[in-house]
Amino acid sequence: MKILITGGAGFIGSHLAERHLDLGDEVYIIDDLSTGSIANIQHLKIHPQFTYHIDSVTNTHLMAELVDLCDVIYHLAAAVGVRLIMDSPVRTIETNIRCTEIVLELAETKRKRVLITSTSEVYGKREQVPFREDDDMVWGPTNKSRWSYACSKAIDEFLAIAYWKERKVPTVIARLFNTVGPRQIGQYGMVIPNFVTQALTGADITVFGDGSQSRCFTHVNDAVNALVGIAAHPEANGEVYNVGGTHEVTILELAERIKQMTGSHSPIVFIPYSTAYEAGFEDMVRRVPDITKVNKLIGYEPTVSLQAGLESIIEDQRARLRKRGVLVRV
Repeated sequence: MKILITGGAGFIGSHLAERHLDLGDEVYIIDDLSTGSIANIQHLKIHPQFTYHIDSVTNTHLMAELVDLCDVIYHLAAAVGVRLIMDSPVRTIETNIRCTEIVLELAETKRKRVLITSTSEVYGKREQVPFREDDDMVWGPTNKSRWSYACSKAIDEFLAIAYWKERKVPTVIARLFNTVGPRQIGQYGMVIPNFVTQALTGADITVFGDGSQSRCFTHVNDAVNALVGIAAHPEANGEVYNVGGTHEVTILELAERIKQMTGSHSPIVFIPYSTAYEAGFEDMVRRVPDITKVNKLIGYEPTVSLQAGLESIIEDQRARLRKRGVLVRV
Protein backbone atom coordinates (compact mmCIF):
# COMPACT_ATOMS: atom_id res chain seq x y z
CA MET A 1 0.00 0.00 0.00
CA LYS A 2 0.91 3.63 -0.39
CA ILE A 3 0.43 5.72 2.74
CA LEU A 4 0.20 9.50 3.13
CA ILE A 5 0.79 11.03 6.57
CA THR A 6 0.19 14.73 7.10
CA GLY A 7 2.26 15.98 10.00
CA GLY A 8 4.57 13.04 9.33
CA ALA A 9 7.66 14.68 10.82
CA GLY A 10 5.90 15.11 14.13
CA PHE A 11 6.29 12.93 17.19
CA ILE A 12 3.43 10.53 16.43
CA GLY A 13 3.64 10.89 12.64
CA SER A 14 7.27 9.80 12.51
CA HIS A 15 6.53 6.66 14.54
CA LEU A 16 3.56 5.91 12.29
CA ALA A 17 5.75 6.31 9.19
CA GLU A 18 8.29 3.94 10.71
CA ARG A 19 5.62 1.34 11.39
CA HIS A 20 4.24 1.37 7.85
CA LEU A 21 7.74 1.09 6.40
CA ASP A 22 8.28 -1.95 8.62
CA LEU A 23 5.06 -3.37 7.15
CA GLY A 24 6.50 -2.99 3.65
CA ASP A 25 4.37 -0.03 2.59
CA GLU A 26 5.44 3.03 0.65
CA VAL A 27 5.21 6.09 2.88
CA TYR A 28 4.80 9.71 1.84
CA ILE A 29 4.76 12.48 4.41
CA ILE A 30 4.11 16.20 4.34
CA ASP A 31 5.04 18.50 7.21
CA ASP A 32 5.71 22.24 7.43
CA LEU A 33 7.95 21.70 10.49
CA SER A 34 5.98 24.23 12.51
CA THR A 35 5.88 21.74 15.39
CA GLY A 36 7.49 18.71 13.75
CA SER A 37 11.23 18.24 13.27
CA ILE A 38 13.42 16.92 10.49
CA ALA A 39 15.37 15.10 13.20
CA ASN A 40 12.36 12.85 13.77
CA ILE A 41 12.63 11.44 10.25
CA GLN A 42 16.37 11.74 9.67
CA HIS A 43 16.83 7.99 10.03
CA LEU A 44 14.04 7.33 7.51
CA LYS A 45 15.35 9.55 4.72
CA ILE A 46 17.59 6.82 3.31
CA HIS A 47 14.76 4.28 3.14
CA PRO A 48 13.93 3.53 -0.52
CA GLN A 49 10.18 3.54 0.15
CA PHE A 50 10.09 6.82 2.06
CA THR A 51 9.39 10.21 0.52
CA TYR A 52 9.03 13.47 2.40
CA HIS A 53 7.85 16.95 1.50
CA ILE A 54 8.57 19.99 3.66
CA ASP A 55 5.45 21.93 2.84
CA SER A 56 2.00 22.80 4.14
CA VAL A 57 -1.24 20.88 3.70
CA THR A 58 -2.58 24.19 2.37
CA ASN A 59 -0.45 23.65 -0.76
CA THR A 60 -3.43 22.10 -2.51
CA HIS A 61 -1.56 21.33 -5.75
CA LEU A 62 1.00 19.18 -3.96
CA MET A 63 -1.65 17.66 -1.71
CA ALA A 64 -3.78 16.73 -4.74
CA GLU A 65 -0.83 14.83 -6.21
CA LEU A 66 -0.13 13.02 -2.95
CA VAL A 67 -3.77 12.11 -2.32
CA ASP A 68 -4.08 10.82 -5.87
CA LEU A 69 -0.96 8.71 -5.40
CA CYS A 70 -1.79 7.12 -2.04
CA ASP A 71 -4.32 4.54 -0.84
CA VAL A 72 -4.74 5.63 2.80
CA ILE A 73 -4.39 9.09 4.35
CA TYR A 74 -3.59 9.69 8.00
CA HIS A 75 -4.33 13.31 8.85
CA LEU A 76 -2.20 14.23 11.87
CA ALA A 77 -1.21 17.78 10.91
CA ALA A 78 -2.64 20.14 13.53
CA ALA A 79 -1.77 22.78 16.10
CA VAL A 80 -0.76 20.89 19.24
CA GLY A 81 0.06 21.57 22.87
CA VAL A 82 -1.59 23.75 25.48
CA ARG A 83 1.14 26.41 25.25
CA LEU A 84 0.74 26.87 21.50
CA ILE A 85 -3.05 26.85 21.78
CA MET A 86 -3.01 29.56 24.42
CA ASP A 87 -0.45 31.71 22.63
CA SER A 88 -1.82 31.34 19.09
CA PRO A 89 -5.60 30.69 19.12
CA VAL A 90 -6.12 32.05 15.59
CA ARG A 91 -3.46 29.74 14.21
CA THR A 92 -4.94 26.84 16.17
CA ILE A 93 -8.44 27.28 14.77
CA GLU A 94 -7.42 28.06 11.19
CA THR A 95 -4.83 25.29 10.97
CA ASN A 96 -7.02 22.56 12.41
CA ILE A 97 -10.18 23.29 10.46
CA ARG A 98 -8.80 24.43 7.09
CA CYS A 99 -6.28 21.59 6.77
CA THR A 100 -8.96 19.01 7.53
CA GLU A 101 -11.26 20.58 4.93
CA ILE A 102 -8.53 20.31 2.31
CA VAL A 103 -7.75 16.68 3.09
CA LEU A 104 -11.43 15.66 2.95
CA GLU A 105 -12.16 17.66 -0.22
CA LEU A 106 -9.25 16.02 -2.02
CA ALA A 107 -10.02 12.55 -0.67
CA GLU A 108 -13.57 12.83 -1.95
CA THR A 109 -12.46 13.10 -5.59
CA LYS A 110 -10.92 9.60 -5.49
CA ARG A 111 -12.79 8.09 -2.51
CA LYS A 112 -9.55 7.64 -0.60
CA ARG A 113 -9.66 6.34 2.98
CA VAL A 114 -8.95 8.97 5.64
CA LEU A 115 -8.15 8.57 9.32
CA ILE A 116 -8.45 11.82 11.27
CA THR A 117 -6.62 12.01 14.58
CA SER A 118 -8.63 13.85 17.20
CA THR A 119 -8.06 14.34 20.91
CA SER A 120 -9.43 13.65 24.37
CA GLU A 121 -9.68 17.44 24.68
CA VAL A 122 -13.03 17.27 22.85
CA TYR A 123 -14.64 15.93 26.05
CA GLY A 124 -13.93 19.30 27.63
CA LYS A 125 -14.81 19.75 31.29
CA ARG A 126 -16.86 16.59 31.52
CA GLU A 127 -16.37 15.11 34.99
CA GLN A 128 -17.95 11.65 34.71
CA VAL A 129 -15.36 9.06 33.71
CA PRO A 130 -14.48 6.96 31.83
CA PHE A 131 -15.19 8.97 28.67
CA ARG A 132 -17.24 7.14 26.04
CA GLU A 133 -17.32 8.10 22.37
CA ASP A 134 -21.05 8.89 22.53
CA ASP A 135 -20.81 11.07 25.67
CA ASP A 136 -21.87 14.70 25.62
CA MET A 137 -19.12 17.32 25.44
CA VAL A 138 -18.82 20.10 28.02
CA TRP A 139 -16.73 23.13 27.07
CA GLY A 140 -16.02 26.45 28.68
CA PRO A 141 -16.95 29.88 27.31
CA THR A 142 -15.66 31.17 23.97
CA ASN A 143 -13.59 33.90 25.62
CA LYS A 144 -11.33 31.20 27.09
CA SER A 145 -8.72 30.32 24.46
CA ARG A 146 -8.24 26.98 26.22
CA TRP A 147 -11.37 25.60 24.56
CA SER A 148 -10.63 26.72 20.99
CA TYR A 149 -8.59 23.58 20.38
CA ALA A 150 -11.33 21.26 21.60
CA CYS A 151 -13.90 23.06 19.49
CA SER A 152 -11.77 23.03 16.33
CA LYS A 153 -11.05 19.31 16.67
CA ALA A 154 -14.74 18.60 17.25
CA ILE A 155 -15.51 20.43 14.01
CA ASP A 156 -12.90 18.22 12.31
CA GLU A 157 -14.83 15.21 13.60
CA PHE A 158 -18.17 16.59 12.40
CA LEU A 159 -16.68 17.22 8.97
CA ALA A 160 -15.19 13.75 8.67
CA ILE A 161 -18.41 12.03 9.69
CA ALA A 162 -20.43 14.28 7.35
CA TYR A 163 -18.18 13.37 4.42
CA TRP A 164 -18.88 9.70 5.13
CA LYS A 165 -22.63 10.09 5.62
CA GLU A 166 -23.33 12.48 2.75
CA ARG A 167 -20.55 11.81 0.25
CA LYS A 168 -19.43 8.28 1.14
CA VAL A 169 -15.81 9.20 1.69
CA PRO A 170 -14.48 6.39 3.94
CA THR A 171 -13.44 8.29 7.06
CA VAL A 172 -12.71 7.28 10.64
CA ILE A 173 -11.68 9.22 13.75
CA ALA A 174 -9.24 8.25 16.50
CA ARG A 175 -9.40 10.28 19.72
CA LEU A 176 -5.93 10.08 21.24
CA PHE A 177 -5.44 10.34 25.00
CA ASN A 178 -2.13 11.91 26.09
CA THR A 179 0.22 10.07 23.76
CA VAL A 180 3.82 10.00 24.98
CA GLY A 181 7.14 8.44 24.05
CA PRO A 182 10.56 9.01 22.50
CA ARG A 183 10.88 12.08 20.21
CA GLN A 184 8.22 14.03 22.07
CA ILE A 185 9.42 17.43 23.25
CA GLY A 186 8.11 19.70 25.98
CA GLN A 187 8.27 22.93 23.99
CA TYR A 188 4.50 23.15 23.58
CA GLY A 189 3.51 22.16 27.11
CA MET A 190 3.77 18.35 27.01
CA VAL A 191 4.06 17.37 30.64
CA ILE A 192 6.26 14.26 30.66
CA PRO A 193 9.13 15.54 28.50
CA ASN A 194 9.04 18.77 30.50
CA PHE A 195 9.29 16.92 33.81
CA VAL A 196 12.04 14.64 32.51
CA THR A 197 14.12 17.52 31.16
CA GLN A 198 13.73 19.46 34.39
CA ALA A 199 14.69 16.43 36.47
CA LEU A 200 17.74 15.60 34.35
CA THR A 201 19.10 19.15 34.31
CA GLY A 202 18.48 19.93 37.97
CA ALA A 203 15.83 22.56 37.27
CA ASP A 204 12.66 22.88 39.33
CA ILE A 205 10.03 20.30 38.38
CA THR A 206 7.07 22.58 37.80
CA VAL A 207 3.59 21.25 38.52
CA PHE A 208 0.69 23.46 37.47
CA GLY A 209 -2.14 23.78 39.98
CA ASP A 210 -2.02 21.42 42.94
CA GLY A 211 -1.10 18.36 40.88
CA SER A 212 -4.31 16.49 41.68
CA GLN A 213 -5.44 16.50 38.03
CA SER A 214 -5.06 13.02 36.57
CA ARG A 215 -4.36 11.55 33.15
CA CYS A 216 -4.08 8.17 31.40
CA PHE A 217 -0.96 8.22 29.24
CA THR A 218 -0.67 6.20 26.03
CA HIS A 219 2.72 5.06 24.77
CA VAL A 220 3.24 5.99 21.14
CA ASN A 221 3.82 2.34 20.17
CA ASP A 222 0.34 1.45 21.42
CA ALA A 223 -1.19 4.50 19.74
CA VAL A 224 0.41 3.61 16.40
CA ASN A 225 -0.78 0.01 16.66
CA ALA A 226 -4.30 1.28 17.15
CA LEU A 227 -4.12 3.79 14.29
CA VAL A 228 -2.91 1.15 11.84
CA GLY A 229 -5.58 -1.32 12.94
CA ILE A 230 -8.42 1.20 12.81
CA ALA A 231 -7.39 2.56 9.41
CA ALA A 232 -7.35 -0.94 7.93
CA HIS A 233 -10.70 -2.10 9.31
CA PRO A 234 -13.59 -2.04 6.81
CA GLU A 235 -16.25 -1.62 9.52
CA ALA A 236 -14.75 1.55 11.00
CA ASN A 237 -16.20 4.00 8.46
CA GLY A 238 -17.91 7.00 10.01
CA GLU A 239 -17.02 5.93 13.56
CA VAL A 240 -15.09 7.49 16.45
CA TYR A 241 -12.71 5.47 18.63
CA ASN A 242 -10.96 6.35 21.87
CA VAL A 243 -7.29 5.33 21.89
CA GLY A 244 -5.67 5.54 25.28
CA GLY A 245 -4.10 3.93 28.28
CA THR A 246 -5.95 2.63 31.31
CA HIS A 247 -3.53 3.50 34.14
CA GLU A 248 -4.68 6.74 35.76
CA VAL A 249 -2.05 8.81 37.53
CA THR A 250 -2.09 12.28 39.05
CA ILE A 251 0.35 14.87 37.76
CA LEU A 252 1.95 15.15 41.19
CA GLU A 253 2.45 11.38 41.34
CA LEU A 254 3.96 11.56 37.87
CA ALA A 255 6.42 14.27 38.92
CA GLU A 256 7.42 12.28 42.01
CA ARG A 257 7.92 9.11 39.99
CA ILE A 258 10.08 10.84 37.38
CA LYS A 259 12.17 12.47 40.10
CA GLN A 260 12.71 9.07 41.72
CA MET A 261 13.46 7.27 38.43
CA THR A 262 16.06 9.83 37.36
CA GLY A 263 17.66 10.09 40.80
CA SER A 264 17.12 13.83 40.57
CA HIS A 265 17.45 16.29 43.44
CA SER A 266 15.22 18.83 41.68
CA PRO A 267 12.53 20.30 43.93
CA ILE A 268 8.90 19.93 42.89
CA VAL A 269 7.42 23.41 42.67
CA PHE A 270 3.73 24.26 42.30
CA ILE A 271 2.82 26.99 39.81
CA PRO A 272 -0.70 28.49 39.87
CA TYR A 273 -2.53 28.22 36.57
CA SER A 274 -3.03 31.98 36.65
CA THR A 275 0.75 32.41 36.54
CA ALA A 276 1.39 29.83 33.84
CA TYR A 277 -1.47 30.79 31.54
CA GLU A 278 -4.12 33.46 31.12
CA ALA A 279 -6.35 34.51 34.02
CA GLY A 280 -9.25 32.11 34.53
CA PHE A 281 -7.49 29.18 32.81
CA GLU A 282 -9.52 25.97 33.14
CA ASP A 283 -8.12 22.45 33.03
CA MET A 284 -9.66 19.01 32.80
CA VAL A 285 -9.65 17.35 36.21
CA ARG A 286 -9.51 13.77 34.88
CA ARG A 287 -9.03 12.13 31.49
CA VAL A 288 -9.88 8.44 31.51
CA PRO A 289 -10.89 6.71 28.26
CA ASP A 290 -13.38 3.90 27.83
CA ILE A 291 -11.59 1.73 25.24
CA THR A 292 -14.32 -0.92 24.93
CA LYS A 293 -15.26 0.16 21.40
CA VAL A 294 -11.76 -0.01 19.91
CA ASN A 295 -11.10 -3.25 21.75
CA LYS A 296 -14.15 -4.82 20.10
CA LEU A 297 -13.03 -3.56 16.69
CA ILE A 298 -9.37 -4.57 16.64
CA GLY A 299 -8.65 -6.16 20.03
CA TYR A 300 -6.72 -3.08 21.19
CA GLU A 301 -5.23 -3.16 24.68
CA PRO A 302 -2.33 -1.07 25.96
CA THR A 303 0.86 -3.13 26.09
CA VAL A 304 3.46 -0.61 27.30
CA SER A 305 3.29 0.12 31.03
CA LEU A 306 3.71 3.62 32.41
CA GLN A 307 6.98 2.53 34.00
CA ALA A 308 8.37 1.18 30.72
CA GLY A 309 7.14 4.24 28.87
CA LEU A 310 8.84 6.60 31.29
CA GLU A 311 12.08 4.62 31.04
CA SER A 312 12.07 4.99 27.24
CA ILE A 313 11.36 8.73 27.48
CA ILE A 314 14.07 9.33 30.09
CA GLU A 315 16.62 7.50 27.95
CA ASP A 316 15.57 9.47 24.85
CA GLN A 317 15.62 12.84 26.62
CA ARG A 318 19.00 12.16 28.19
CA ALA A 319 20.48 11.39 24.75
CA ARG A 320 18.85 14.49 23.22
CA LEU A 321 20.16 16.79 25.94
CA ARG A 322 23.70 15.45 25.66
CA LYS A 323 23.61 15.80 21.89
CA ARG A 324 22.71 19.47 22.36
CA GLY A 325 25.54 19.91 24.83
CA VAL A 326 23.20 20.48 27.77
CA LEU A 327 24.64 19.52 31.15
CA VAL A 328 22.82 16.43 32.41
CA ARG A 329 23.20 16.30 36.17
CA VAL A 330 21.83 12.79 36.71
